[in-house]
Amino acid sequence: MMKFWGTICMLLWCAVSFAQPRQTLSFNAGWRIHVGDLQEAQQPTFDDSEWRPVTLPYAWNEDEAFAKPIHEHSTDVVWYRKTFVLPDDVPQEKVFLEFEGLRFGAEFYLNGTWIGRHENGVMAAGLDISEALLKNGENVLAIRTDNDWRYREKESNSIFQWNDKNFNANYGGIPKNVWIHFTGGTYQTLPLYANLGTTGVYVYAQHIDIAKKRLDLHVESEVKNETQAAVKGQFVVEVRDASDAVVHTFETPFGMAAGATETIRAQSKLEKVNFWNWGYGYLYTVTTKLVVGGQPIDAVDTRTGFRKTAFRDGMVFLNDRVLMMKGYAQRTSNEWPAVGLSVAPWLSDYSNKLMVESNANLVRWMHVAPWRQDVESCDRVGLMQMLPAGDAERDVEGRRWEQRTELMRDAIIYYRNSPSVLFWESGNESISEEHMAEMIAIRDQYDPHGGRAIGSREMLDSKLAEYGGEMLYINKSAKHPMIATEYMRDEGLRKYWDEYTYPFHKEGEGPLYKGNDASDYNRNQDQHAMEAVRRWWEYWKVRPGTGKRVSSGGVNIIFSDSNTHYRGKENYRRSGEVDAMRIPKDAFYAHQVMWDGWVDPDPQGLHIIGHWNYPADTKKDIQVVSAGEKVELFVNGQSQGFGERSYQFLFTFPKIAFAAGELKARSYDETGKVLNEKVIQTAGEPHRVKLHYMHGDNGLYADGNDMVLVEVEVLDREGRRCPTATHMIDFSWDGPMEWRGGIAQGPNNYILSESLPVETGVNRVLLRTRFGKAGQMRLKAQANGLLADSLTWEVSPVAEKNGLFVKQAGIGLPLNFDRGEGLQGEPLKQQRITLPIQHVQAGANQAMASASYDDNELTDWVNDGSLQNAWIEYTLAKKSAIDEIELKLNNFRSRSYPLQVFVDDKLVFDGNTQTTLGYYTLEIPRTEGRRVKIQLKGTSVIAAENQHAEIGGKKLDDGVARDDIGAKGRLSIIEVDIHKKL
Repeated sequence: MMKFWGTICMLLWCAVSFAQPRQTLSFNAGWRIHVGDLQEAQQPTFDDSEWRPVTLPYAWNEDEAFAKPIHEHSTDVVWYRKTFVLPDDVPQEKVFLEFEGLRFGAEFYLNGTWIGRHENGVMAAGLDISEALLKNGENVLAIRTDNDWRYREKESNSIFQWNDKNFNANYGGIPKNVWIHFTGGTYQTLPLYANLGTTGVYVYAQHIDIAKKRLDLHVESEVKNETQAAVKGQFVVEVRDASDAVVHTFETPFGMAAGATETIRAQSKLEKVNFWNWGYGYLYTVTTKLVVGGQPIDAVDTRTGFRKTAFRDGMVFLNDRVLMMKGYAQRTSNEWPAVGLSVAPWLSDYSNKLMVESNANLVRWMHVAPWRQDVESCDRVGLMQMLPAGDAERDVEGRRWEQRTELMRDAIIYYRNSPSVLFWESGNESISEEHMAEMIAIRDQYDPHGGRAIGSREMLDSKLAEYGGEMLYINKSAKHPMIATEYMRDEGLRKYWDEYTYPFHKEGEGPLYKGNDASDYNRNQDQHAMEAVRRWWEYWKVRPGTGKRVSSGGVNIIFSDSNTHYRGKENYRRSGEVDAMRIPKDAFYAHQVMWDGWVDPDPQGLHIIGHWNYPADTKKDIQVVSAGEKVELFVNGQSQGFGERSYQFLFTFPKIAFAAGELKARSYDETGKVLNEKVIQTAGEPHRVKLHYMHGDNGLYADGNDMVLVEVEVLDREGRRCPTATHMIDFSWDGPMEWRGGIAQGPNNYILSESLPVETGVNRVLLRTRFGKAGQMRLKAQANGLLADSLTWEVSPVAEKNGLFVKQAGIGLPLNFDRGEGLQGEPLKQQRITLPIQHVQAGANQAMASASYDDNELTDWVNDGSLQNAWIEYTLAKKSAIDEIELKLNNFRSRSYPLQVFVDDKLVFDGNTQTTLGYYTLEIPRTEGRRVKIQLKGTSVIAAENQHAEIGGKKLDDGVARDDIGAKGRLSIIEVDIHKKL
């Protein structure tokens, strides 16, 4: 046997001593497209010389991004063709194509032969083209894409649930990157289950010790030996840190028979670990090598990071610290005007890092899985992800459910090495326990050790889901974390400061939405920011540390204005904290103040809402957002007194008279110590145009996808931005880039226009490189009556091999360490404790009484409708001081209940509840007692209209599924928590 292996190894040594290493190159260049179906377009002899040349990623309808609403995005059959010759200096035994995603269905033909199909419209797919490929001479790859909204799966004739006009912007064709991989005959597989059925490399950590900075590192790699001989060697793992220095190496022997597929495993301890964290995107590169006869025959780099997670007691733990979830439910398209989702890598980092800079720690991609570029970007910037597979708004059965499980499998395999992915989302709506079990089984098969929770939106009473949370409401739990999956859908155009500033947008002015008052979707910046404070306050009230049952936070819908469905005056969604060009609105800074902390915010947070340029006779309420205890306002050094505090973080100064000069806010702690000061100044008359070049630090390349973002401002003579300027800016340019422009309110939203106005004194435009066109670029901006400005910059060339190239624009992107390691901090501060209930007695329906404190918000106790029986009494486990009673009452959004509360027969509360997003807190004088009786003293009344509707017209949830309207003596309690303050 030893002689046999010796012979085999000698033969392999001869074969591998001259083996070329694996290479991966961009397959993005040199494509041509034709809109419309054609016969024989797959044939290599077909004449495509008149087709439009394009460089990927490229959606053929990209010009419609923000020009048209989502439901009007063009659909068609579109052919993509590429002619290519293999380079000489790459291994050619195995050749694979990796498509990061196509929209929606795609048929692939190589040299006229059908080689595969991909139909989910979202996730990546692989193709093994080794056999159909001409190793010498020209190859022609033709792809027939179809982005029909009602695209049907070829084998089943089923539509795909997530191909929905409401949610998933239809950027058709090949809007994501394509790669070509060259390997030898024995190789580590790609993490591409679709078509290839392979799982690639899986890196994970166990026995993580945060304090001692060590862990057990496990590496698994699926390997195929598609040669005619057995192979034996070493599986070598090399770990490099963020500076690319080798910090650890370990190995294990392996042996494989000819034609075999095996998973090779190795493990070792890793010391002095830098842990990935929120705002601290520390990444390692784990290189896995197959070494035979002392020579590497294959090597794969996996970029990953290490962190410790736990999901328990209604809370999320990251690296042993409780972290309240704060962030955004962002449309997966994450698009930009006239580009769609196909942005340069640095722009993904810029946009996603802005979320972190607003102090978000979580992005929940909505409805469908994000593309690889955004996932890897979140790894770098330190932004946690809740990652879905595909869904619209409900559970489904049959083939459509199978499609969802297959998509989840593919997404998990593709993204399971990303440390930023903390949650797998099984559905955008609750799913059955049976379906939840299926999704858990998929996670456990393909990502059993990744430290990621799997759940769905809602799942309030699930015994299996590892997290849940509704859409617009407050949920609490003592079990799996409850995270609001999208809250605050109010919309506000960045152009509208307030009612005192041109164009004088009256708050709420705009069309009805499905027959309903749509005031919430037509806010100005002042009101949009104030509403952000009001909404977050309700989550903050029930944050971790406020009892046994808590909310684990929530994500605001959305971060950047989106080309998905809208409810307001414009034809795109303006719910963003930044606009479509990522220019912040005031709500961005409001979140920055409220979210700057793991649970409780840094008290130094401070922001003045609005500007300070008004007509001389203006009197206006000034709003300040602060995490301090008091805020004082000054106009030109004269104190205007202290603000009226509301919603914890909002301080209002009524009817402040404008005087040109300086508006200053100063915040204090409870002892009167100054925490922070912020100043805004009155700008002078507009004097000049100013341009600012924006790009990542890793260079600008002529790869046909790299982009430059240019900001244009109108400044006064002192260099201050003029916040009320609306000048039209005319742009001209010369050089090797193409104009993609920006967005503004006006005809066609100014998409692709070479002239567009500034709004609130600022705007931005995009320019894109053209493949192979390097050199100097010059941009000029001018406006009537103002001094002009210009910029110049250089576009670097790309090195190509027969049209294939290394995408330098995606290499060397910096890691974000701005927030520091985040391992040290104060432990969770307990604000109050929940007093355990031992017994309950109700005036009616006694069998239901325990449902009022069962930690299940889908059940409730309700009396029989008789006022005399509208009471319930809780007996605590022991006598205690009682300070607060927190109630979730049915119709919590719309109905007010007149209540009396008694502690050991002593009246401690007599008043009406207010409408909320979930929980109302009755604050009572501290009272010692053991029995707490809650009694309805009169008829409940409609206090607010629950009129806003979902896309299909469905009314928003307002409690349990029972109509209590007209029941004069009905009291319904979904959950009660009795608290003692600490």
